[in-house]
Amino acid sequence: MKKIIDEQTARDMFLHESLEALLMSSSSIYQENFGREISFYAPSFIKYETEDFKNRVNDFPAISITGKSCALNCEHCKKHLLETMIPAQTPEELLDVCVDLHEKGARGCLISGGADPAGKVPLKKFIETLKKIKKQTNLMLAVHTGIVDEETAKGLAFAGIDIALVDVIGDKETLENVYHLNQDISEFERSLKYLKENNVKIAPHIVIGLNYGKISGEFHALGMLQKIKPDAIVFVSLMPLKNTPMFSTAPPSAEDIAKFISTARLMFPDTPLILGCARNRKDKAVIDKLAVLGGINAIAHPSKTAVTDAKKMNLKINFEAVCCAEYALLK
Repeated sequence: MKKIIDEQTARDMFLHESLEALLMSSSSIYQENFGREISFYAPSFIKYETEDFKNRVNDFPAISITGKSCALNCEHCKKHLLETMIPAQTPEELLDVCVDLHEKGARGCLISGGADPAGKVPLKKFIETLKKIKKQTNLMLAVHTGIVDEETAKGLAFAGIDIALVDVIGDKETLENVYHLNQDISEFERSLKYLKENNVKIAPHIVIGLNYGKISGEFHALGMLQKIKPDAIVFVSLMPLKNTPMFSTAPPSAEDIAKFISTARLMFPDTPLILGCARNRKDKAVIDKLAVLGGINAIAHPSKTAVTDAKKMNLKINFEAVCCAEYALLK
């Protein structure tokens, strides 16, 4: 086992080591801890169809408990992502939607929504409903929480959700300028701690380049996660969406994304690392190829290139039509 590096060392290696060297190191550590296999996921909130796998519209959709409403109106999203989700703004609506999905053969769903001014997705009034859904169906429930207080963490544990997804921001500038959120970044560490203390599995997300394409607080986010020991870490990257202030922003390069994830592997040698749904479509094939070479555990909605390269490397391939965070449940 190679020595686990800290946040500062990871930052220095990102700046000074070559991509090839980092990919080689991360791949070696991956194989040592996880063997030679990779998982591909295709939740149905994005249509996916290739010669290798096809998802169905109801396999794993996303549901918004706030409809199209979000108090933060973040610079990179401007509520556009909420428009792609099934609205269910009352406990009764959420139960009806989930029971209907269950009857149609769904594997699970993402429970998400917009945040309130404090950065919290308003989950408390849905706790009893989430409990009913788990009791009445076999749906996997992945819940995008936002910032979490202790009461909500206990409620999610009581409800029996499968996994909590929390976007982790590592610097104040990004939090204020992009999220429009007047909170301390320690709130993210505190949120994850509450969830862990209540035995809720967690797959925190890091958005690479969220601060207008710059990699700024991402390494500090990794440093916070080293203290928490998450069940998995999901990496996504800035997607310049139309009709948002970031549409003309250049996202991080595929090479920088790969270097960041590879240095993360040196910080988290035995933690599942996952490439999530959101990444720049123009560079997707290159991002995926480098992730496979660097020893990623799982990729959501993989490009054909990723699948082809995994086959060439003789990796054992697993395909599932659910949220990529399910990988953390296999631990």
